[in-house]
Amino acid sequence: MSKRAVLEVIALDVEDAVAAQAGGADRLELVTDMAADGLTPAAATVAGIRAAVDIPVRVMLRLADGFAAGSVERLVAAAGEMREAGAEEFVLGFLDADGGVDLAAVERVAGALEGCRWTFHRAIDRAADRAALRKQLADFPGLDTYLTAGAAEGVDAGLATLLAEAGRRGEPGYEQRLLVGGGLRLEHVAGLLDAGIDAFHIGGAARPRGWGGPVAAEAVAEWRRVLEG
Repeated sequence: MSKRAVLEVIALDVEDAVAAQAGGADRLELVTDMAADGLTPAAATVAGIRAAVDIPVRVMLRLADGFAAGSVERLVAAAGEMREAGAEEFVLGFLDADGGVDLAAVERVAGALEGCRWTFHRAIDRAADRAALRKQLADFPGLDTYLTAGAAEGVDAGLATLLAEAGRRGEPGYEQRLLVGGGLRLEHVAGLLDAGIDAFHIGGAARPRGWGGPVAAEAVAEWRRVLEG
């Protein structure tokens, strides 16, 4: 039997989390404020979701729209607050003004996680040189995943990049799992699976009524069925 592909669903609250798990999600990305593409949620939301579901939850560490770190002290404090609320996995990623990885900010924030697993999010799709970014982060403690569409414009534009990176799995800088998200549609799945990509991230696709409505278990279940062939 083939290994089960990972399905990660964006959750904004407990209702989303419960529906996502019921539909077959393997993991949640917990954020607030999707108008800013996802910011750090409230600690109370983290605690509520940890009490409501038993699938892993990756909590966003991001203070404002864009990919600049902003106040690193606030990020470190937020990481501590999220961990006290029960968070054990995280999502982060910071670029400098030239589009390179902000190593100082990543080092400080990742250091505050003390070995917790984390995803470098779609900042990689805005990086000036994504191969250089991967090389710089190759041995970072806890980093096990890149959330990427392959291009800032989404999976349609980034498909060739995703397939090329999947083909380099295991090389230095490419040991981390590819988690594909950003304009991802069901028709992309078969080709990505064939390339060995085994992790998928959805947000709006799990919400038939758009971001103004909740996650629907039925929508998540449709993705689960497609991922299982």
